[in-house]
Amino acid sequence: MRAIRLVTILLLNALGVVLFLSWYLPPEHGFWFGVDKTIFFGFNNQMVTHPGFALLVAITNFRGFDLVSLLAMGLLYFSFWRRETPEGRRKLLAIGITMLLTAVILNQLGHLLPVQHSSPTLFFEHVHRVSELTGIPAKDASKDSFPGDHGMMLIIFACFMWRYFGGRAFLMAVAIVIIFSLPRVMAGAHWFTDIAVGSLSVVFVGLSWWLLTPASDVVVNWFYHKLPGKYKPLA
Repeated sequence: MRAIRLVTILLLNALGVVLFLSWYLPPEHGFWFGVDKTIFFGFNNQMVTHPGFALLVAITNFRGFDLVSLLAMGLLYFSFWRRETPEGRRKLLAIGITMLLTAVILNQLGHLLPVQHSSPTLFFEHVHRVSELTGIPAKDASKDSFPGDHGMMLIIFACFMWRYFGGRAFLMAVAIVIIFSLPRVMAGAHWFTDIAVGSLSVVFVGLSWWLLTPASDVVVNWFYHKLPGKYKPLA
């Protein structure tokens, strides 16, 4: 079993490195640039021809809308919380804290990648900014969009759901990833590859060593035993 896990970890690391290099090494990012450009202008042009779509993009990229994604993740997590015993809820709290710390640390490590990449709304000329089209102060640009912070946080949440709650929870979390990372791409605040290459490559390398080894369990158990509360273990 340990050998299989090690092979899986190494394969995920290789996949992450190859994915990143397939974007990083070719001039102008190779075929990925064509994918990014097609996706960006596909959405960007639709915002002009369909004002209702522009309004949807603006609303879903308004800063306050991030609370909706937190609510979606919270509701999924709560669906497991409400079925647990007090001791089980304490364990879920420990998992949640570990997940949050992991997301913060991995996000910081991701920005150590040797990439300075502005969003497509700043890269291309004569593009439409959803904030200007609608008057809503939506996030539609970033001077450093790689890797995608928002998308990475969502993907990390999905991976933790798989690790500690199983396949069904993972699939629901993947739906949350798609629904709440797509608006950033539609607005042009992120390239498609900021998430599909940047966020994923960091997660493949970083989380494989964290979730497929006892490392995360060690931290979860530490919080489980150290957090204050009525049901704190005696030993």
